[in-house]
Amino acid sequence: MAAELSPQQLSETHRPTLDQALDAMRTRAYWSPHPEHPKAYGEGGAPGSLGPAEGKAAFDAVLNTRLDLGQPGTDGWTGGETSPYGPALGVEYPHADLDVLLPAMSAGMGAWREAGPETRALVCLEILSRISARTHELALAVMHTSGQAFMMAFQAGGPHAQDRGMEAVAYAYAEQVRTPRTADWSKPQGKRDPLQLSKSFTAVGRGISLLIGCNTFPTWNSYPGIFASLATGNPVLVKPHPRAVLPLALTVQLAREVLTEAGFDPNLIALAAERPGEGIAKTLALRPEIKIIDYTGSTAFGDWLEANARQAQVYTEKAGVNTIVIDSTDDYRGMLANLAFSLSLYSGQMCTTPQNLLIPRDGITTDAGDKSYEDVVTDIAAAVTGLLGDDARAGALLGALVNPDVKARVDGAAELGEVALASRTVANPDFPDAVVRTPVIVKLDGTKADDGAAYLSECFGPVSFAVSVVSTADALALLRRTIREKGAMTVGAYTTSPEVEREVETVCFEESAQLSLNLTGGVYVNQTAAFSDFHGSGGNPAANAALCDGAFVANRFRVIEVRRQA
Repeated sequence: MAAELSPQQLSETHRPTLDQALDAMRTRAYWSPHPEHPKAYGEGGAPGSLGPAEGKAAFDAVLNTRLDLGQPGTDGWTGGETSPYGPALGVEYPHADLDVLLPAMSAGMGAWREAGPETRALVCLEILSRISARTHELALAVMHTSGQAFMMAFQAGGPHAQDRGMEAVAYAYAEQVRTPRTADWSKPQGKRDPLQLSKSFTAVGRGISLLIGCNTFPTWNSYPGIFASLATGNPVLVKPHPRAVLPLALTVQLAREVLTEAGFDPNLIALAAERPGEGIAKTLALRPEIKIIDYTGSTAFGDWLEANARQAQVYTEKAGVNTIVIDSTDDYRGMLANLAFSLSLYSGQMCTTPQNLLIPRDGITTDAGDKSYEDVVTDIAAAVTGLLGDDARAGALLGALVNPDVKARVDGAAELGEVALASRTVANPDFPDAVVRTPVIVKLDGTKADDGAAYLSECFGPVSFAVSVVSTADALALLRRTIREKGAMTVGAYTTSPEVEREVETVCFEESAQLSLNLTGGVYVNQTAAFSDFHGSGGNPAANAALCDGAFVANRFRVIEVRRQA
């Protein structure tokens, strides 16, 4: 297979970026090679990238077409996505005969293995650069499959997702080169000649990696697994959520193009789109060829994968109950504004959105005076109302509800307790069929934490609980129980007490949860930055892996040694 992208070209283009990524990984300082602003793309922006009009034209051009990826084993076509904003996308994708596709994917592993960690990393960075150039197009694909508002789809589905993919490549490279490729071994034997061996060490992928995508963040949650597996020598079969196929199909298309141009088998990555109601994830997960699984979604299916896909290394991100402890603050207005934004962003449809706000029933101390539990709840509700009072601003922040299940949870929230803030419908003039709802806040009594309490389960979407507790000590006990039993992707706390701060830290250290303290500015508990923040910990029931650390990549390959007599 003739390569149009030579190793020298790849190295000249991407080795400096890989080195910067490795440095950022070590220092945890801010760094991103992918611009966040839409104007950074197209004319006058990143070379070769599509600007807003070009990206929109490219997105429109793929609608109502058949996206032929040139995969082997295609036995038909499937589709059926409808945008949460209303329009049907009309795109058809190849449906695979797995008995043909999976062997074809394995066929390219040898050459991919022999290429070595650096070449694999550089090819992955070339794929990411092609994806970056198409950010405007992919942002629209993310928007119209997830319901994210455009700017969030652009940033989270574009540069932030690409950062996470690059982070996975950097970690994969670092772990693979930890062991040298060759070593000369000599053991002294006293008066006799030393024992001598020549040894080689090769990072060998486990086998085909299955990516099971999610509906809400089809690129952000998928790129770490895709690129961690590719960079460690594994083919990747991408099984998108049936309502969010397009962003990952375009990703697979670009990756196959780059692999071909670099002289590798394009079948190292392939798409597994399913027919309506087919439910192929379970079938795929148990195939003996599948050696790695990355999954984001419900706890029930994540638990099933961990229990049943015994032939594979399984990485899951599942449901959790994210909690904020409110003890005291020296910036009451800043706290209210920060919480209002965190509760509202993408209609609470983030795995990191806070759900439970634990507030002592006797109130808290603030720079604005003592505030009762009722005051705090009323003021948080007012902050959300003020933030979302203008429909245009609300639509740009909330996006659209991703599916009817989320709407049902919003509509049913009033049955759970006293409503402190009712949800209202927001009209979107550009997309009249979009279902847009503001958050609902329900007051609940947390002094009797029975097993059936609503706040002890995830209520995914724009539903939050203002939970009254006897004291901060009780809030910490409830926080510990919630993380231990239900898991948490994020924990937040507001306190002016060094002692309480230490106690919150202790709970999070012991229960393995990521903590944000006293956020009152433009950083929010439900946002994480690649190369600096860890997304999840892998140490509580919400997820068995963190994005991204050494553990996320190291078990995707094994080091195989060959010893020769010197």
